[in-house]
Amino acid sequence: MKPFLHIHPEVQAALADHQPVVALESTLITHGFPAPDNLEIARALEEAVREQGAVPATIAVLSGQIYVGLTPAQLDYLGSAKNVRKCSRRDLPLVVARAEDGATTVAGTMIVAHWAGIQVFGTGGIGGVHRDHPFDESADLLELANTPVTVVCAGAKAILDLPLTLEVLETHGVPVIGYQTDELPAFYYRRSGLPVDVRVDSVGEIARIIQMHQAMGLKGGILVTVPLPEKDEWPAVEAQLIIEQAVAEARRLGIVGKNVTPFLLDRVNELSGQRSKQANIALLLNNARVAAQIAGALLE
Repeated sequence: MKPFLHIHPEVQAALADHQPVVALESTLITHGFPAPDNLEIARALEEAVREQGAVPATIAVLSGQIYVGLTPAQLDYLGSAKNVRKCSRRDLPLVVARAEDGATTVAGTMIVAHWAGIQVFGTGGIGGVHRDHPFDESADLLELANTPVTVVCAGAKAILDLPLTLEVLETHGVPVIGYQTDELPAFYYRRSGLPVDVRVDSVGEIARIIQMHQAMGLKGGILVTVPLPEKDEWPAVEAQLIIEQAVAEARRLGIVGKNVTPFLLDRVNELSGQRSKQANIALLLNNARVAAQIAGALLE
């Protein structure tokens, strides 16, 4: 056991008893939603996992210690903490060594989940290749290529270049599964027009694919993409117009690098009258439920 890694007793007991556990990220608490929405959504995600018979394990770094599963007090602290660093692979040793607070991204959550022995992680959308900047690839993609955790999401964030993101995943040998869909979901809307590697209509079949991936000793993770419920979809035509406006504004303002995604997400939310936020919450909850179902199927 790594001395800086602390697994919540409930999570530890579930893992020891071969009960389903689902990892959850923490950047949505510190960087994704404003207070008090951030804590309400974080609690709702944990409850969605519990309703499907699994144990939630929200992951974060507090004062240089990595926690897998947060107490209510720790969750409350994270919801109002200042100067919290977003933690991808490169950031974890920096935050731990400097005894700082950190919120895990998709990549960071995958790493810690793997250390803890958690096989399934539910999130909103993964990072990908940025529009107009094909050299700017999210660390999430490389982590999927190297860390054996199944990530359940609604595709890559729609503000990204989805065709190039799929190309990078293909290059790195990451299987992209469509859960009850033939197309990659586009985060806010259900269809992108881009084919997935395989359509799967039951969590049992997803579990068999994960188990075969493990049996073959293949490195890296699996991406399970889940369309958000139809009633919560933000129409693609409307969404794309607003996303393109936000991208144009970022270009005009000279916003680049790691600042692009948070700017675009915030601006899209403003321009959409929070329509994007409603879709985001719906897909997060839906993904948490599906991730819990997959975690359960893996143990049957």
